[in-house]
Amino acid sequence: MTGAGTDHSRENVAGGPAIILVRPQLAVNIGMCARAMANFGLSDLRLVAPREGWPREGRFKDEAEAAAAGAVHLLASAKLYATLPEAVADLNFIWATTARERGQCKRVATPAQAMPENAARLALGERQGILFGPERTGLANDDIALADAILTFPVNPAYASLNLAQAVLLTGYEWFQAAHNAEAPFQLADYSPPAPREMILSFFDYLEGELDRSGFFRPAGKAPVMRRNLRNIFHRMHLSEQDVRTLRGMVVRLVEGPRALVTRRADDHQD
Repeated sequence: MTGAGTDHSRENVAGGPAIILVRPQLAVNIGMCARAMANFGLSDLRLVAPREGWPREGRFKDEAEAAAAGAVHLLASAKLYATLPEAVADLNFIWATTARERGQCKRVATPAQAMPENAARLALGERQGILFGPERTGLANDDIALADAILTFPVNPAYASLNLAQAVLLTGYEWFQAAHNAEAPFQLADYSPPAPREMILSFFDYLEGELDRSGFFRPAGKAPVMRRNLRNIFHRMHLSEQDVRTLRGMVVRLVEGPRALVTRRADDHQD
């Protein structure tokens, strides 16, 4: 199953730091991490001693692929390691994610602070990795001891626990911003241009005329203020040409009532 935003005709961004899941407990969470990675162009998934193994068939595989929502290529290419030292042996710099102070003398940074540095190091040819711990307990102190620095998230201090995939998603988002100078992936296209003032004033004249006939501007002494207030409401909307046409058509129908139903007999079409 793929999501509505999946478009295989467009360039697929790949690369970035290795995402290393240390002793992940649930196959479904691994799948969701793969989805988060695909969202932000991360392609190096490493699994260290997953609790349910890493089956290529059966129920756990089905659960992981369903949760990956189309990012199954990352599951297929995931590397499996028995120990953390094996998983990080080729890396030059490692971040360890944690929500708690661990009493280790390491630099601490948020993803927004760390990922620009990460992108710069990768651009210089260094190999980077980010450690994420088991869902229930997080990384062990011995895991964090293998890292160069700590990555933590600015969250509600009374509820700092993040789902594993959420942590990968937040990190991936900041990585993508830093590495690709990310902007909105699309812009509004073929939209109606702003309405010229002449068109807006013509609409005001029509609308106010109909309101006047219906007795809206009462008492008479307040009519000038009511007209100004009404016009300012529409000015704040920055109306497009289509907006004005739609509004005018709406008022026409309210004033004139439903369009008359046109019925044609079959013989109307006969010669």
